[in-house]
Amino acid sequence: MQTMNTYSFAGKKALVRVDLNVPQDANGIVTDDTRARAIVPTVQKILKDGGSAILMSHLGRPKGKVNPAMSLKPVAEHLSDLLGVPVQFATDCVGPDATAKAAALKPGEVLVLENLRFHPEEEAGDEAFSRSLSELGDVFVNDAFGTAHRAHASTTVIAKFFPDDKLFGSLMQAEIDSVGKVLGNPQRPMTAIVGGSKVSSKIDVLRNLIGTCDELIIGGGMANTFVKAQGGQTGASLVEDDLLDTARTIIHEAAQKGVKLHIPTDAVVADAFAENANTDHCAADAVPDGWMALDIGPKSIGGFQAAIHRSRTLLWNGPMGVFEMKPFQLGTIAIAEAVAEATDKGAFSLVGGGDSVAAVNQFGLASRISYVSTGGGAMLEYLEGKVLPGIAAIQDRASSN
Repeated sequence: MQTMNTYSFAGKKALVRVDLNVPQDANGIVTDDTRARAIVPTVQKILKDGGSAILMSHLGRPKGKVNPAMSLKPVAEHLSDLLGVPVQFATDCVGPDATAKAAALKPGEVLVLENLRFHPEEEAGDEAFSRSLSELGDVFVNDAFGTAHRAHASTTVIAKFFPDDKLFGSLMQAEIDSVGKVLGNPQRPMTAIVGGSKVSSKIDVLRNLIGTCDELIIGGGMANTFVKAQGGQTGASLVEDDLLDTARTIIHEAAQKGVKLHIPTDAVVADAFAENANTDHCAADAVPDGWMALDIGPKSIGGFQAAIHRSRTLLWNGPMGVFEMKPFQLGTIAIAEAVAEATDKGAFSLVGGGDSVAAVNQFGLASRISYVSTGGGAMLEYLEGKVLPGIAAIQDRASSN
């Protein structure tokens, strides 16, 4: 299979699916360009080879209708600053303007197409629409991991029109390689840290990880369901009562497979879900009536840190508490720092999922993590062991055999 390193883009027009779904203020100024910066290496390689780049992306949820507030034009202008070259803009992603501008593109030039989701055919995975997009370029590069779990026209269907000229961009390849280091053949011991508010959104992740990891740390609101499943008193904490049996099954499966399971033993509790609530500290299985666990306590932090420090491979998905509120962020900060310290000492760490990524960024630790994923929902499905359509479409060589 071709890679960014082996493929020569000389004289080729590369049609690149990127993720330019970046937040903007009311004036169209990009307020967080993390995703835009992430695609720079791929575009620079294409231009350096002597090729040109045609970038396509979605922005927001316009629901198949043209919405000027969701135009990619301001993002294209911002991208020009990041790349240090003028970036052209097509007022549509298919049709006369896109076709003319793509045809006139010279080596070393960059063109951004208007928002793909202005067309309902994009999310529908329409084949004719995919074909129209494919006619703009000579080679297809998928560098949008964040949409790899969607079987859309520009992420999946389009690949069939490039049987011999389709490959992953640098960002996408890094995401795949990083997950491979964690789920494929990790250095032992491998520890997974899974948090967040609900077990329901992480059941498949937990089940898949039990087959891979040596130690599994459970934190966040979802830990309350595990505490209650073992007979603990959880007060007014968030608990998914319909998943108590599921939690018991996961505890049983972990024991069967020799996975050391870490569930919080103490908690920071509050009498309301508010920053200014009264707070206290108690055993995780003895939360008083009317009080709720909103962070892990100091004993849990100590135990979790010890597990992290003895690990060679670390995966972190989901915070330990309501880290957006200052009184309940100590657990998440402590775990983030422990992961960074373990990485400093040679462990491989992968942080994925919106809240965990936000935490390492907020606490200034991202540079000390081996890999910080850009894909929220896509990363979650990948960790569940699912085949992502955007990845399968590039890896599938059947059409060219």
